[in-house]
Amino acid sequence: MKLIKRNFKKQSKTKGFTLLEMLVVVLIIGLLVTIVVVNVAHRPDEARVKAAKAQIAQISQALDMYNLDNSQYPTEAQGLDALWEKPTGFPEPPAWGPQPYMRGKKPTDPWGGDYHYSIDDETGMPLIISYGAKGEEGGDGIEADIRSDEL
Repeated sequence: MKLIKRNFKKQSKTKGFTLLEMLVVVLIIGLLVTIVVVNVAHRPDEARVKAAKAQIAQISQALDMYNLDNSQYPTEAQGLDALWEKPTGFPEPPAWGPQPYMRGKKPTDPWGGDYHYSIDDETGMPLIISYGAKGEEGGDGIEADIRSDEL
């Protein structure tokens, strides 16, 4: 009987990851997630305040673009809706573009309230306010109003 020799070549390098390497990666990702959650979870109000400030800054930039195109800010009656839809009534914006100044739907503040828009009587500049967690004017600390003129 003749023995058949098979020539199996040993692979010097394995392809892919070992189970141990995968467990180490999962452990590292788990530690990073834990650190982030612990640092952010204890400060949800601070995160909401920062989000409101970022949204107010974005709305302010869109209002500035509106002003550059139309030589005036929307009136209080036209409000922030003028950034999403061409306003009607006096004064009609002469150069309201083919695309809105802001995309998507009109944002609410991080507490679910509306942003309030007015024109400052002294400066003529737009004022955007979030009344914060309580939803009413005034307050201190985390409950303080967030205003565009204070950013």
